[in-house]
Amino acid sequence: MAGESRKGVREGLIILILSLGVFGIINTEMGVVGIVPQIAERFAVSVPAAGWTVSIFALMVAAAAPVMPLVLSGVERKRLMIITLGLFTLSNVIALLASEFWQLLLARALPALLHPVYVSMAFTLAAKACGEGHEARGISRIFVGVSAGMVLGVPAATFVTTHLSYEAAMGMFALINALVLAATVFFVPAVPGVKSSIGAQLSLLKRPQLLVSVLTFVFINGAMFGFFSFMSDFLNQVAGFDFDRISLILLCYGLSNILGNLIGGRLFDRRRSFYVITLPAAMLALHLLLYVLGGSAAAAVILLVCVGLCAGFINIAGQYLISSAAREAPDFANGLFLTAANFGTMTGTMLCGLFIDAAGTRASLFGAFIYLALSLGCLALRFALSRRGAAAANVQAALS
Repeated sequence: MAGESRKGVREGLIILILSLGVFGIINTEMGVVGIVPQIAERFAVSVPAAGWTVSIFALMVAAAAPVMPLVLSGVERKRLMIITLGLFTLSNVIALLASEFWQLLLARALPALLHPVYVSMAFTLAAKACGEGHEARGISRIFVGVSAGMVLGVPAATFVTTHLSYEAAMGMFALINALVLAATVFFVPAVPGVKSSIGAQLSLLKRPQLLVSVLTFVFINGAMFGFFSFMSDFLNQVAGFDFDRISLILLCYGLSNILGNLIGGRLFDRRRSFYVITLPAAMLALHLLLYVLGGSAAAAVILLVCVGLCAGFINIAGQYLISSAAREAPDFANGLFLTAANFGTMTGTMLCGLFIDAAGTRASLFGAFIYLALSLGCLALRFALSRRGAAAANVQAALS
């Protein structure tokens, strides 16, 4: 009994360290969003040029996500965690010391290559730590790190840069990653990699269920982040809030997202298929209500908090949808999940932006409507393919 208790504490500690590692990595990725004007001023470049500090990181993640976890799947996990966290710590130190803008871009691009490796590995290890049938509980803790990094990273970096300096913000990012690196060295045991041929893993892409699952989450994440990219403008132009209040509302949205992660971790494993279907439908209903009632300040806040809760929960459903279609290669599947998330964010933002150009801020929600409706169509196809596959397997078993 005591041995099982110690094992539970050890596994909980590993999940906590992984979650903090993801938190530090997302801090590095997203923290610069709020200080782009200060970066432009410091390096004497235009604001659009400074925006490349965000774009280059996202582009590198999108490109590396399906490849790097695949290539490095056989490497011992602790060693890979140490290399990744060390690279993130070093990159932030270089960013702190950079005197030329190209040096900052290089410092942003290099760690992004290993970003999907660490995050996909964190999902896999956290799921295994919680045991079969309870995977969502571990995965939800990693999503808490993702959400917290997004919620806290931007305002923290903005505050530190405004009241101290750009160098202090980069130093803060480096310190967070260095602390998690130290915790990894001292408290995380060696974990062997899962050796699998690259060809065998790539052959999984022939599965229609996997491709449809990836496309489904492209649409789901595209709807969520497409509208989220213009949420501040929506709150200002449609709901009539000033920007001080908008900051507080966005913080509430982020906190509700974290709460959705935690709720999803407790509930999802009980009725997986039910939540996979109903969550996108609920998101579509909430966005429709936002379009109709968004002009009311109170209704807008209530609905956005509900959207945040669903968004935190639906990430767990999306991760399961993709990973369950490629159980033999969990790191590769999680890499595809990250690719779907980033590609969805990029295309969803573009689509919502087109609607804004055509019909104003409120119309940004039409991009979310379209993507969520497409996701429901893809889900219907995904379940039809699964039923067909199960039926074929039963026939083959009967004949053998």
